[in-house]
Amino acid sequence: QGRILEKTGLCSQITFGRYVRQGRKLGLDPKLFIQDLQFNEVPVRVYQPKATSDGRRRGILFFHGGGWVFGSLDTYEKVCRYLSRESESVVVSVQYRLAPEHKYPAAYEDCLNATQHFLQHLEHYGVDPARVTVCGDSAGGNLAAAVSQTLAGRSDLPKLRAQILLYPGLQALDFNLPSYHQNRGVPLLFRERAAFFALLYLNGDALHMQEVLEGSHIPPDMRLKYTKWVSPDNIPEKFKVRGVRPLRPTDFIAEVYETVKRFCEPNLCPLLAEDSVVQQLPESFILTCEYDVLRDDGLLYKKRLEDNGVRVTWYHLEDGFHGIISLYDYCGFSFPSGKRGLDSVVNFLKSL
Repeated sequence: QGRILEKTGLCSQITFGRYVRQGRKLGLDPKLFIQDLQFNEVPVRVYQPKATSDGRRRGILFFHGGGWVFGSLDTYEKVCRYLSRESESVVVSVQYRLAPEHKYPAAYEDCLNATQHFLQHLEHYGVDPARVTVCGDSAGGNLAAAVSQTLAGRSDLPKLRAQILLYPGLQALDFNLPSYHQNRGVPLLFRERAAFFALLYLNGDALHMQEVLEGSHIPPDMRLKYTKWVSPDNIPEKFKVRGVRPLRPTDFIAEVYETVKRFCEPNLCPLLAEDSVVQQLPESFILTCEYDVLRDDGLLYKKRLEDNGVRVTWYHLEDGFHGIISLYDYCGFSFPSGKRGLDSVVNFLKSL
């Protein structure tokens, strides 16, 4: 698949995909004051409720999904307006640089820089320093988890109140977890596409996609080290009833590992962070969908957080599929379970 895309001109495919997903420009919102700004040279869109507030508001940094390759401020306009209005929060939507033009760690650095800037200027936006949350879906959930881990040990900035991870992608070690096997052909994210996007973000190309899918990109000793965190054994039995295909040991290919070894960096794969970091993380909300290749990434991270004493609110959409929240009120159609997912986020925010 990756090679086909290269032959037909990868960039033209991506450009077309971005065009299709860009979203329509919306009119003014009677309840929100919306402005486009730059935080540390990163483009952001700030949503502020117009209604007067008794005290300082919650702040939410929102990192959009789209495999680090797609997505924009416009694509997530309706989601961010909804979050801001319904939870009466100041929302900052971040336009991080996209792959393959900008490889890892560009997107992560943009999200981190925008977050730091916001945390340093909360007063200007009437935001309570004790109630700032990072939130993201899919690749954005990956970025939110990475930013949250980076800021966990910082004493010079207000501590994050929570992290909200919506069907996040959190590891690239094992593309054969039960959810990858069970949902490999379920839209909006096929198993191959998950590896394809991760490689585009890491290297700007998807040259070793097949080896990565098969698992020959990780040295056996390293795989053993990470088994305590990334393993079907850590996934509740009820998620295995639709079948499990254990990873067949494939021959490790050192030259492939050389090109993808940064997959072992927690800023790229937050599930691999050390316990000492995970213990410092803020209260967390994790949403998973049953019909999603990334379901088990969320379940594994939930277990890691809980094992390390972090409070987790977990919301599982039994009838949900990957990307369902980004389809909220999309071109006039919406999925009831996507709305339920979004409302569960709003309810969690109101509890903070």
